[in-house]
Amino acid sequence: MPRYIYLCCLVAALLALMPASAQKPDFKYNVVVVNAFFDDPAMVAAIAQERQPWRVDYNKNFLTIEATEADYDALLKAGFDVEIDDRLTEQHNRTYSRLPGQTRGIDGFPCYRTVSETYADATALAQSFPDLASWVDVGDSWEKQNGLGGHDLRVLILSSSATAGPKPKLFAMSAVHAREYTTAELNTRFAEYLLDNYGTDPDVTWLLDDHEIHLSLQSNPDGRVQAQSGLFWRKNTNQNVCGATSSNRGVDLNRNFPFQWGCCGGSSGNQCSETYRGVSAASEPETQAIQDYVRSIFPDQRDDDLLAAAPADATGVFLDIHSSGQLMLWPWGWGATVAPNGTALQTFGRKMSWFNDYYPEQAIGLYPTDGTTDDFAYGELGVAAYTYELGTSFFQDCGSFENTVLPDNLQSLLYAAKVSRTPFLTPAGPDALAVNLSSGVVAPATVITLDAIADDTRFSSANGAEPVQSIAAAEYYIDLPPWSGAAATANPMTASDGAYNADSEAVTATVDTTGLAQGRHTLFVRAQDTSGNWGPVSAAFLYIVDPATAPTVAGNVTAADTGQPLAAGISAGAPFDTNTAGDGSYSLLLVSGNYDITATPDSPDYASATVSDIVAIDEQTTIQNFVLYPYCDVFSDDVENGPQSWVIQAPWAITTETANSPTHSWTDSPGSNYADEISSALTSAEFDIAGLSGLLLEFASLCDTEADYDYCIVEANIDDSGWNEVARYDGPATGWQDIAIELPQQPGSSTMRIRFR
Repeated sequence: MPRYIYLCCLVAALLALMPASAQKPDFKYNVVVVNAFFDDPAMVAAIAQERQPWRVDYNKNFLTIEATEADYDALLKAGFDVEIDDRLTEQHNRTYSRLPGQTRGIDGFPCYRTVSETYADATALAQSFPDLASWVDVGDSWEKQNGLGGHDLRVLILSSSATAGPKPKLFAMSAVHAREYTTAELNTRFAEYLLDNYGTDPDVTWLLDDHEIHLSLQSNPDGRVQAQSGLFWRKNTNQNVCGATSSNRGVDLNRNFPFQWGCCGGSSGNQCSETYRGVSAASEPETQAIQDYVRSIFPDQRDDDLLAAAPADATGVFLDIHSSGQLMLWPWGWGATVAPNGTALQTFGRKMSWFNDYYPEQAIGLYPTDGTTDDFAYGELGVAAYTYELGTSFFQDCGSFENTVLPDNLQSLLYAAKVSRTPFLTPAGPDALAVNLSSGVVAPATVITLDAIADDTRFSSANGAEPVQSIAAAEYYIDLPPWSGAAATANPMTASDGAYNADSEAVTATVDTTGLAQGRHTLFVRAQDTSGNWGPVSAAFLYIVDPATAPTVAGNVTAADTGQPLAAGISAGAPFDTNTAGDGSYSLLLVSGNYDITATPDSPDYASATVSDIVAIDEQTTIQNFVLYPYCDVFSDDVENGPQSWVIQAPWAITTETANSPTHSWTDSPGSNYADEISSALTSAEFDIAGLSGLLLEFASLCDTEADYDYCIVEANIDDSGWNEVARYDGPATGWQDIAIELPQQPGSSTMRIRFR
């Protein structure tokens, strides 16, 4: 490969350079984080062959990487202009400890499950949803294979056992690089979302009915155990590599896969390198377990010739979830040649990047890599394969994960699952959005309206513009989706404005429910553009309920303190909702099944109540009355009357600098910014909560901190059992926010204190 021979020669020339530089900075730590500025992308490739940059910015021509003093000197000699990033250096050298009251998660990061917690929760999911989930052993880690403890490699399989296969498959692996905290948690939350919403969310329901989701949550569990201790551990823990006790030991599993292994300057032969590829292709048991499992679930759809394309209707999606960098990458990573299915891979990548606003590009655009998971899945099997680079940090703060990384990428994963039947075709088509019925619960033989939006524009434009077309058609199906074959019936929809002539159209149809049996039905909607591309389906539930035979839950809602009727909404989950009449009575028609029914009072002075496991049976009425209790103030303080009973730890004080009610407030930084390295608390007196339930803490907050570093934490202490975190906030803010938090409570609890820290 002449390109990489040239790179090697170029690196040798760069190492001979010794540019003039500013005075060398003092090294506060043995390892610092630096921004290294380059003037030739080949300089990045040379670094990445041995070590993984944290970030590469080709617009501003710099990479971010950790460095010892010797590394710093080597970067200068290689021609980089180098500056220490003080903020990232402090973060990198920070010692993380368990937060006060933290009972789960990685020390200092309660939002990220440990390996043992991930495995325990996955086991519990399989037990709780036996018809939807299974937790299977697919191989061993290096330590387990060598009798040193270690872990099984396991995959969580999600699909309804009630529907027959074969089914299209999505495989998503995470945490193959141990230090990338967000990845396993995102994958696990994805599983929980699917299982929790099956039967209530129509899209999730058809996904698990008609598709399979395979999730390798902890793909490098031995390495993750090392990373959980606060080490920036990347590789597996192979003790035969770089010394049995070295913190640099192990093999980079994402350079150890067999396709184009070690071919092209995208990995290292140095055992102590971060990107060490191993002694041979697939030498590591973790690699073997994953490659064998992937081969077992996907057919081989691509010839071995590097120029051979997979067929346009090839099936299956492979995802490898990494951090960080906010990137969406697809093959090839080993060479600059566009992959044979490159156009379709790009279309799909731009579509997934629409949800998370990540930069979509062919993997080599970052730097050369070889022996990687996505090149293996596409190159060997013809599966549409992608690498996510989540967020902005390996040890991403929990606030950013919960508020940005999780919601943005959860939608991207759901889209990938939707199109896994034909991923080289479907992403080019329009999305069917906002599928809505004029009524979701109707009597037999009712005519209703079905509305949706057909949109062909939802592609990232961060790296080139994807062609978009006008909408040409839309259609809906009842119960049998388009892929069901001849039995599926397509029903046309029309443009709401009378003509299909735009790349985003409101579409509509009238649906006659005559002949539909009582119970739940699924309406599938899809749209086509003028290039003939059909997009993925989106669905809505329709319930046919015959008042003469449907089960009914009825009763009265009254106030506990007065005994009088109380106006309330009654819900068994959308679309089964109703309101009480003037006398507090209600009647709710359902379809047969088990329900949790909630009464939510119109008045904010009363608490809602839920009754679980109500069985609704055809032709029967179940009586369920609700008695709703009023909220009472256990404690109230507007900070206008001095400290009262608060326990104050300096520098907390009352201030008039800013306030919400109306002129005074508590602050942890009176007259100035807060100081460094301080943990201070404002603690309430002890409250008597014996006999009370539904505890709610309401307050106004202005939490204005440096994101990822400083936090506003709310904690509760029940019966002097220790402080437990109930909420935390961070990041910049300019205005007050009204916050309400349901506080934890155990049966028989008698006392509670709260504190703001």
